[in-house]
Amino acid sequence: MDSRRLLRTSATALAAAGLILSGCTGGNDAAAGPSSERKPAASSASPVSEAALRGYYTQKLAWSDCGVPGFECATLRAPLDYAKPDEAEIALAVSRVRATGPGKRLGSLLVNPGGPGGSAVGYLQGYAGIGYPAPIRARYDMVAVDPRGVARSEPVECLTGPQMDAFTQVDQTPDDDGETAALTASLKGFATGCAQRSAKILPHVSTVEAARDMDLLRAVLGDRKLTYVGASYGTFLGATYAELFPSRVGRLVLDGAMDPSLPAEDLNRDQTAGFETAFRSFAADCVEKAGCPLGTKSVAEATDNLRDFFRRVDARPLPTGESRALTESLATTGVIAAMYDEGAWPTLREALTRAIGGQGAGLLALADSYYEREADGTYANLMAANAAVNCLDLPSAFTGPAEVEKAVSSFEKASPVFGESLAWASLNCAYWPSPATGRPHRITAKGAAPIVVVGTTRDPATPYKWARSLASQLSSGTLLTYEGDGHTAYGRGSDCIDTAINTYLLEGTAPEEGKRCS
Repeated sequence: MDSRRLLRTSATALAAAGLILSGCTGGNDAAAGPSSERKPAASSASPVSEAALRGYYTQKLAWSDCGVPGFECATLRAPLDYAKPDEAEIALAVSRVRATGPGKRLGSLLVNPGGPGGSAVGYLQGYAGIGYPAPIRARYDMVAVDPRGVARSEPVECLTGPQMDAFTQVDQTPDDDGETAALTASLKGFATGCAQRSAKILPHVSTVEAARDMDLLRAVLGDRKLTYVGASYGTFLGATYAELFPSRVGRLVLDGAMDPSLPAEDLNRDQTAGFETAFRSFAADCVEKAGCPLGTKSVAEATDNLRDFFRRVDARPLPTGESRALTESLATTGVIAAMYDEGAWPTLREALTRAIGGQGAGLLALADSYYEREADGTYANLMAANAAVNCLDLPSAFTGPAEVEKAVSSFEKASPVFGESLAWASLNCAYWPSPATGRPHRITAKGAAPIVVVGTTRDPATPYKWARSLASQLSSGTLLTYEGDGHTAYGRGSDCIDTAINTYLLEGTAPEEGKRCS
């Protein structure tokens, strides 16, 4: 399992398993061009030639029916390398659904569900474009662009379906030198596959480049300022945009925030603690129910029983009714997948009951949803794009197995359940063929309009302290807190959260600092 900063909304993470459904932007004004673009601090990204980009900023989108009722699709041209915009370009998939009215159109609302590697177009067409509050859809054209290297936008490709099956089953809690060698060989094989199949795009899928692409789209859509809702990793994308183009920030909602100031090891350890917090919340709920597969006495008992279950599966994988067995790594992934949304807890209880009884199909289905594996054995490019972006954005958490072994105890302190596995998963960028271009740094976006940062107190994937940190870094950041479970908060059942964000998007009024909802 490779979970290093795999950050998606709960809707994106679990929809495949059927677990859930659950100042004004002057849209008619002439769009601003590239003249105020900034180079982000602590980034090695090359400066951009403004004159060379003008053709990209003035392009016209050719919208057409894309086969999904109510939605239009188009292709946005962008330079492959912003430092050399005349040499090569890439094609980015864009989709929108027009504002339905009544009321004056406010412009475009760009959405991103996170990942990195999650399809924004798929998220728009499958959820946001039909599931966002009606007043928002009435006043905004809902728009999404698949970031470069993702889904429909010249996707990064690394392994075949059978190779991905093998990769996801590799033991990530190595017990001896042989298992350690097998794990490192799998990571090297993944990186080699990416280099062989995606050499052209691999060095050019950073978050900085994706943020620059968003500014192209903003201009081409005719909006002077960007209105944006980014969830999970999408908060880092949005914050990076604000750092690059503070004067073009309209209304930005960053839900389930990341902390851009942290190095990869700290991010991974914090996320490990986040999944532990979420598991303990699940366990507290489970032990109160008759027939809880992890026991009915205490959270401590449930923790011990899950660790024992993982050890047994490590020694003897479970049958699943198909050719793939449930390994410890797949079982761990299945449990983690259900941590994203408390609506998945009943499914996890059932899956654990069956697995402890000797049948692993339920946990395998959860793991497959997490990896976006289809029934025919093919995979979306989520995991490939996730690694490609992450490994450009930050230097690797660890450079080799010896460093992981030293860090395991700190990860296990953060999570007795998931610590060892997630420590080893943090090795995934050590063998990456393209050197990192980003560095951890604080993002202040001085001069930007008010930005709303949303944090959930028991968020598994983006711990609450990250939201507090990002809100304090941003010169115009306002923290909105949801006291609850699950990953992200907007559109997940809290009227208080939804009202605060809707008011901000429709009227431009940010919630008062320190506002808390439950």
